[in-house]
Amino acid sequence: MTAQQRIVLGVGGGIAAYKVAALLRLFKESGRHVDVVPTEASLQFVGRATWEALSGRPVHTSVFEAVEDVNHVRLGQEADLVLIAPATADLLARLAAGMANDLLTNTVLASRAPVMVAPAMHTEMWENPATTANIATLRSRGVTVIDPAIGRLTGKDSGPGRLPEAADLFAAAERLLAQRAPSASHAVAPGPLAGRTVVVSAGGTREPLDPVRFLGNRSSGKQGTAIARAALAAGAQVRLVAAHLETGVPDGVELLTASTALQLRDAVDQACEGADAVVMAAAVADFRPADYAGSKIKKKGDDGAPTLTLLRNPDILAGLVDRRRADPGKGPAVIAGFAAETGDDEGSVMDHARAKLARKGCDLLVVNEVGATLGFGTEENTVTILAADGSPETEVAGTKDEVAEAVVTALAAALNR
Repeated sequence: MTAQQRIVLGVGGGIAAYKVAALLRLFKESGRHVDVVPTEASLQFVGRATWEALSGRPVHTSVFEAVEDVNHVRLGQEADLVLIAPATADLLARLAAGMANDLLTNTVLASRAPVMVAPAMHTEMWENPATTANIATLRSRGVTVIDPAIGRLTGKDSGPGRLPEAADLFAAAERLLAQRAPSASHAVAPGPLAGRTVVVSAGGTREPLDPVRFLGNRSSGKQGTAIARAALAAGAQVRLVAAHLETGVPDGVELLTASTALQLRDAVDQACEGADAVVMAAAVADFRPADYAGSKIKKKGDDGAPTLTLLRNPDILAGLVDRRRADPGKGPAVIAGFAAETGDDEGSVMDHARAKLARKGCDLLVVNEVGATLGFGTEENTVTILAADGSPETEVAGTKDEVAEAVVTALAAALNR
């Protein structure tokens, strides 16, 4: 019988500490032994009783607690991974300086296991030269640093500094744990996409009118990046083609960026070389301006608004299907598209979706109804997954991570078929 993996979960004194409870639950559900080591300041945000109840283990903050167990050495020596979230600016500074003034910093110094830190703080603190230098120092010593996400912070602030979601941190930790020697870890069943390469596009394209303005859409990229995370967790190598994301990039993906629909097409074509599957979750502009004004278009007196002539953008999804038809041995085996639909006088959302699946020729189509408060930019989503081979339709409602897991499950099933 193989040994149970042991994780030291350090918790820093930031308000994002509440999100770590969900991460602890993921570790416990995966069968790991977890010792939570909070800083004293972090107990102002999440109390000791919460960590003990969720971990099933006693929780200490000082080297002078549980002295008979020599915790300040034992925890680090026995760990397969030390993960600290949120890592505050103060905690990063103490780690970089090699200080040992509480149980957590002692544990880090006493451990030869991989160390992963997930910083979370206000943007100004994250971008401060002192923090930048501390991050560089930790990375030079082999510490894995998960860059903070971009989004809403405490109060009205928004920017880089947000703690990544629990699913992101769990996926990153899984990859580090999988690299541990077999003698130090238990066997982990390969994910359904192990050995596969998956391309995911995410975000929304922008078509420039002039140096100031563009035609765009309301896509935040949250659903696409959630699919990339889920594919990573399922064991895939993931290539993410990103267009104007309003969310962080999952750690561990191979990142390609694009701005316009034409650039996205070229990036997707490049990413699909040798890939097993592609999920086109990006919201791609159907049209682009026929002419680009080299200077800002200005109002002139009482003249009316300028006339805008549009050109049709190439259909990236249909192009992938056409190339596969021309050469069945080339291109991804499974091509999945997204359809952001609204109903109208000519049919319902699903009427339009089923027609699109037949017209596009892709293997899977993920359909979601969109509107002012639906789909774009929200934390939750409701989709129906259609399969060209007649497999039963799947309806999923929940967080975008839950929807992503369902999409990845359908993708793996299609690959197996």
